[in-house]
Amino acid sequence: MEVEISKKSHLKGVVNVPGDKSISHRAIMFGSIAVGDTVVKGFLKSEDCFSTINCMRKLGVEIEIVNDDVYVKGNGMYLNESLDVLDAGNSGTTMRLLSGILAGQKFASTITGDESLRKRPMKRIIQPLSMMGAKITAVYDNYAPITIKGNTLKGINYKTEVSSAQVKSCIMLASLYAQDVTTIEEPYLSRNHSELMLNYFGGNFESYDNKVICHPVEKLHGCEVLVPGDISSAAYFMVAASILPNSEILIKNVNINNTRTGIIDVLNKMGGNVEIIEEKVVNNEPVADIVVKSSHLKGIDIGGEIIPRLIDEIPVIAVAAAYADGTTVIKDAEELKVKESNRIDTMVSQLRKMGADIEATNDGMIIHGKETLHGATVDSYNDHRVAMSLSIAALKADGSTKIKNAECVNISFPDFYSVLNVL
Repeated sequence: MEVEISKKSHLKGVVNVPGDKSISHRAIMFGSIAVGDTVVKGFLKSEDCFSTINCMRKLGVEIEIVNDDVYVKGNGMYLNESLDVLDAGNSGTTMRLLSGILAGQKFASTITGDESLRKRPMKRIIQPLSMMGAKITAVYDNYAPITIKGNTLKGINYKTEVSSAQVKSCIMLASLYAQDVTTIEEPYLSRNHSELMLNYFGGNFESYDNKVICHPVEKLHGCEVLVPGDISSAAYFMVAASILPNSEILIKNVNINNTRTGIIDVLNKMGGNVEIIEEKVVNNEPVADIVVKSSHLKGIDIGGEIIPRLIDEIPVIAVAAAYADGTTVIKDAEELKVKESNRIDTMVSQLRKMGADIEATNDGMIIHGKETLHGATVDSYNDHRVAMSLSIAALKADGSTKIKNAECVNISFPDFYSVLNVL
């Protein structure tokens, strides 16, 4: 699918973004291994999250979807062996978190994904799961398909090489099946939805600094999960309202977990006008409305411990930087190279087509901002975050921009273009 977007004068209105993708995935998985029923309200109905549902159904879990709610009849900690290969589609979250659950089962499972996911590194989960006692084979010891033979697991002390919520959550889920305590330490704190939600389901996880101490439990308990709006989806509209003159938008009911709000910190540091109002707590997660007004952005340096708090938002931050005064330097973001595409190379090559002064580095980008860009034909490379970021860039570019392979937004935000049109 090709989408054409022309220059716009401003954005105004109220935005409701879809449910948080990280929380939607986890609610389905944790509900599946809990005792009793779990109701997930506001579930994100996207391709990635449906991959998680399909995998859990193949493992014997009864899951019913009614409008925006999902009803999960928990199996308890031990699932049923699947006669089929488990297909995670494009979802790294599905593959990596589910692998932690499969490591503690009483059978062997094979899990694979689409062409993109089969190129993403899996040694980062294979190594700790193997140390815990799971028997795992993979292509070249690093890539899917992965075959996991479940086992009685033991607790480990593990330092991750990268700050990755997927890696941390995988080990945490395996730790539920361990015979003793597991400790996980990261270079920087990654998003902590698993810690908050597993404790909400009756888990026993302690967190301090960049460490998680995981105590095994006999069972989790089904519960109701209200899924707030995804700040990663809100980020596109936050940048759009910031760069377009005479704009003001209200984004309703967004998750503002402080391990995810790097985008707000960066925009405000660039001189943006982003305000958080109506704060509350919903199933251990902070939620609020966000007001964004037009602003005059300035280039800044972005790196270090903030990177895990905004790793998915860097493509749209690059767009903000392309229209800012001065130079923005993004560093310490090597993880962008192993996402759905190499997001460093993809964003650099495609924004250059629009006239941006941007160059790639080994761990990020250097962007010299301009007053405006120009329309061009660009390609998402089937990366949903690239497609949406380029769409925001097109809103302020002279002329019109055509985005190839735009249907990939279905991975996380199926209604993206209709919401954008309303504004």
